[in-house]
Amino acid sequence: MSVFERYLTLWVALCIVAGVTLGHLFPGAFHAIGGIELAHVNLPVAILIWLMIIPMLIKVDFGAMERVRQHWRGIGVTLFINWAVKPFSMAALGWLFIGYLFKPWLPADQIDSYIAGLILLAAAPCTAMVFVWSNLSDGEPDFTLTQVALNDTIMVFAFAPIVGLLLGVSAITVPWRTLLLSVGLYIVLPVLLAQLIRRRTLATGGQEALGRLLAHLQPASLLALLATLILLFGFQGEQIIAQPMIIALLAVPILIQVYFNSGLAYLLNRATGEAHCVAAPSALIGASNFFELAVAAAISIFGFSSGAALATVVGVLIEVPVMLSVVRIVNASKGWYESGAAVSRRQ
Repeated sequence: MSVFERYLTLWVALCIVAGVTLGHLFPGAFHAIGGIELAHVNLPVAILIWLMIIPMLIKVDFGAMERVRQHWRGIGVTLFINWAVKPFSMAALGWLFIGYLFKPWLPADQIDSYIAGLILLAAAPCTAMVFVWSNLSDGEPDFTLTQVALNDTIMVFAFAPIVGLLLGVSAITVPWRTLLLSVGLYIVLPVLLAQLIRRRTLATGGQEALGRLLAHLQPASLLALLATLILLFGFQGEQIIAQPMIIALLAVPILIQVYFNSGLAYLLNRATGEAHCVAAPSALIGASNFFELAVAAAISIFGFSSGAALATVVGVLIEVPVMLSVVRIVNASKGWYESGAAVSRRQ
């Protein structure tokens, strides 16, 4: 991991302080930025989010999907967790904690918005950081690449319906036009552009040229993320100052779902006899989120100052330390994992 990635939580915390401070000192500037829109899309944020997302999607090789059969058990487990468990478990946790247990300590007019943000966060499986987590856990690289490519393909078609379904069940009005526009702007178009860049770079300079390109783009991607966070917290500043416990309360269901989904994926892989080098990244993919997409969708659908935008940003805040803890757990439990009857029979 780069220094920037390793200390992402620190940078996010500094952005919170900077955003809240700047938003308090220069509210007019932030409202002016928020007003630069075209078809209800904030242009400065759209540019920043494209800078965040596209470098990550350039890493994805969709040709890897032909290798699905090699690790079909791990692929099946991860797809089950990502699309049949995680969005729904997060929605349930959101209803329980935000809509019921923590409701007295949260702004009444933002309860539904917070739950919507949690749903958006869980409905977007992680793309780029999974490669980091997989490497730290000695994961099978072909499996990781295949799973990411498959998840991104599914996300193009499944993100909007799942989000729409869960928002509807939560009695939250579903702005379908804005939701579909977000899918087009922040999934379909970035995927197409990223793959075009990837193919041209590989055609002209091979893997070495692709590596150099990604090395140049990665800092820009992280800087765009941090700039977006400063804008978000500039708009959220007054609410956070008034109720600083909001961030801690929103973190609770996110933390529970990370450990629940990673643990479930890990156990299911062990039960099916999958190798540890596949089970480890499977658990990590099942737990982490494509928070850049979640932030973008929350801003587009609910706005800068919404509880949904804040809820997705909390996911960014805790992503690195929590996922590193999951990496430590799967690495430390390798001996226990490989002593399982199903795994032992396949070795």
